[in-house]
Amino acid sequence: MKRLLSIAMSTCLLLGVAAAQTKTSTKKSAAKSTAPAAAKAAPAGASHVKAYSPDDVKWSVAPNALPAGAQIAVLEGDPMKAGPYTMRLKLPNNYRIPPHSHSKTEHVTVLNGNIRVGMGDTFDEKSMNSFGAGSFAAIEPGAHHYAMVKNDNILKGHDTIIQLHGEGPWEIHYVNASDDPRNKK
Repeated sequence: MKRLLSIAMSTCLLLGVAAAQTKTSTKKSAAKSTAPAAAKAAPAGASHVKAYSPDDVKWSVAPNALPAGAQIAVLEGDPMKAGPYTMRLKLPNNYRIPPHSHSKTEHVTVLNGNIRVGMGDTFDEKSMNSFGAGSFAAIEPGAHHYAMVKNDNILKGHDTIIQLHGEGPWEIHYVNASDDPRNKK
């Protein structure tokens, strides 16, 4: 009985979202997002709903605060400004982010692939923990950590996608200034 009730409630919710999107699909948006690489959202008039299928996500080159090779998709808000944001990072195999910290709590969910994370001031592969799809972490402000994408076996050659959300502005502070891509010429 609980399962039937759950299925019925889920169906009603999905039909309600679909109806809201269908009702407003012919209206044009009056304002455009200024957030970098904003993904396609629900039509105008359905501003209370932001829903994306994987095909709706628009990727672009990540900001120069991250090492080259990453791509970003902003789903909500503007991570570089005050206020809530949700963004995704697509990271290629063998991608590394040197030891760093953030000014605010970083909420990370692994959507696809695998990411290895270590804590501390020195990049040490042997001390890293592996997190696969479905994993979540909340990293407190000022906590020094580093990451690496290492997709072996069945995931070899595939990108890892992580989703970050929190309160902006999102900032990254490298432990060693020489690791900061913004300092490289």
